[in-house]
Amino acid sequence: MDASNEPSQVRLSGAVMSHPKRAEEARRIADADPLGRIRVITDPEPSGRPTALRVAPLSWSCVAPDATHHLVLQDDVVLAEGFYEHAERAAAAAPGEAIALYAGWDSRNGAVARLAALVGAPWAYTLQEHVPCQALILPAGTARGYEAFQQEHGGGWPYDVVVQRYLNAIGMPVRFCTPSTVQHDDLPSLAGNTYHGFRQATLFTGEAGPVDAGEPCPRFPVVPFYQYGEARCAVLRGTEWEYLETERQLARTGLLDACLAALAAAGPDAAAGLLDGSGRAVWLTAFAIGVVTADRPEPDPRIAAAVLESLGTGGLCQEYTVAELLAVVPAVRDFALTALAAGRRAGADPAVRTPRPAPLARVAVTGGDPDFARQLARLLADAGHDAGHDGGHDAGRPSAGDLDGVRYVVHLGRPEDEGLLADVLAAAAKAGVERVVYAGSSAVYRGSRERTVTEELPAAAPADPVALAWWREEQAVLAWGADHGVPVQVLRLADPVGRYAPEDSPLVRWVNLAWTRRPLALNPLGRHQVLDHRDLADALRAVLAAPPAQPVLNVASAAFDEQELAGFLADVSRRTPWEWVQDPTVDRWTMATGLIGAELHWQPSAELRESMRALAQWWACDIHGDYTVAADRTVPAVTAGPEARA
Repeated sequence: MDASNEPSQVRLSGAVMSHPKRAEEARRIADADPLGRIRVITDPEPSGRPTALRVAPLSWSCVAPDATHHLVLQDDVVLAEGFYEHAERAAAAAPGEAIALYAGWDSRNGAVARLAALVGAPWAYTLQEHVPCQALILPAGTARGYEAFQQEHGGGWPYDVVVQRYLNAIGMPVRFCTPSTVQHDDLPSLAGNTYHGFRQATLFTGEAGPVDAGEPCPRFPVVPFYQYGEARCAVLRGTEWEYLETERQLARTGLLDACLAALAAAGPDAAAGLLDGSGRAVWLTAFAIGVVTADRPEPDPRIAAAVLESLGTGGLCQEYTVAELLAVVPAVRDFALTALAAGRRAGADPAVRTPRPAPLARVAVTGGDPDFARQLARLLADAGHDAGHDGGHDAGRPSAGDLDGVRYVVHLGRPEDEGLLADVLAAAAKAGVERVVYAGSSAVYRGSRERTVTEELPAAAPADPVALAWWREEQAVLAWGADHGVPVQVLRLADPVGRYAPEDSPLVRWVNLAWTRRPLALNPLGRHQVLDHRDLADALRAVLAAPPAQPVLNVASAAFDEQELAGFLADVSRRTPWEWVQDPTVDRWTMATGLIGAELHWQPSAELRESMRALAQWWACDIHGDYTVAADRTVPAVTAGPEARA
């Protein structure tokens, strides 16, 4: 380590964010610093509703005048031996970056820490998620700037989300050390986060070791994680993170069959002792971790056992008690180690990959929100189509060249974009497209006095201006099809739920209110139908696989009254009070969806709690950009396979 990386070049100051109820714990953390540089900052309104946002500005602004870096800790952590010396060395090793000294086992970043530990990387760059703030170091100037950012942009959002948005806004990378050098203490949450369950580090060391500035700090482009009982992957595609089911990721890379064959070969007794229903998701996650790390040396057996011990507890900590989780740790560890070894073998052997079948008809997804359209195109590609988002280069208006070779166009309606539909249809006519599916909206029924609305309605131009705009687009595309002899079908979609849901939808409005601690205004007469984006893709698959028959089909995943839907969203974001409002003029209709089932044998199958959680996480963590790291810091994607044209 050269002189510029010596701890003597770092002048550290710091604070412990605290509440009077935790004064003793906070003082113990501060007093552990042999140089006395750590202040205890107490909540200035201890009788108010507990929130870290009251203490955070004070904690980040108390930077010592001569400090080069500032450390803020929370009062519910336990420090490793030698923590403060380690923190100095970490700051010296990466002086211009944010450094987190904790990664929780229940988070996406905990999954990154698991990968880092398995490949022997003492550092790793975070995923796009809330920043781990249990112990965080910032350069002094960055620390001083936080207070002004929170005052302007805090808005009641969770503290770790505000920190993430601040660091994204200034383009500062966030790395963390592995193992973690603080542990989450088992204390009740004062900020109302107890429902997050038993929280610990993915890997914690009781003694903080040396820090080498020359060691790599990877940003893993494929991160399998087990969270909320679900096996999922984060996949970096250019500058965008895609979050998808681990089964879909393994299928894309031709390794799903090998994964499931290895699970079957392990036998039913291999999952004995696991909590009911968790075996498949644990296996998928550990197998995918093995695939991602297959090109690396065999991991240290002790490290592998330790990080896989925390796999099940992190993935299920919101659903089970501490005692229930700890009781199954050995069984989860051994089962996951078997899956990890199988994944490493499969990832290293090209012969076990299942070749992708020849693609079905080429499909272009046009219109709509570009991110939502790309997401839908990828789902159609995963279902076997040669699918892509063909938005063209002119404000999302594809040319005939963009649609060259396309058989089917799926157009996501956007009435507010005048002329878009006409341009898409003109390009489709020139390209010789064989079929058009227009994805419209249930909003076409707005103002209806019927309690159940069917595809025969509206019988004439509706009076409601929003409904009228959608109805006119439907009529235009149907008339175009008749004029050109091209089959056209209209799908009327319920409110999308999941990533990239429209900002003006009730789901997004309510998630925003819940995250920012504002009450929801609910109408006891209100009804909402929602549509999971995966169900939409599956409905399109069913439509495109059958001859074009019914001109209009209603598509929805489920219907809820407002209290049911608000309860769902509170469970997956932040629990918040609601208040009743009376509005007898509210729409009370529900779309009938029996026709698509009768005609195409389609039924919704997506788990709505999962899609609502994806919506909540996206709205909190993914809508305010990301930081970038040098290309040579990104680990090559072992699981890279054929990609959708999206």
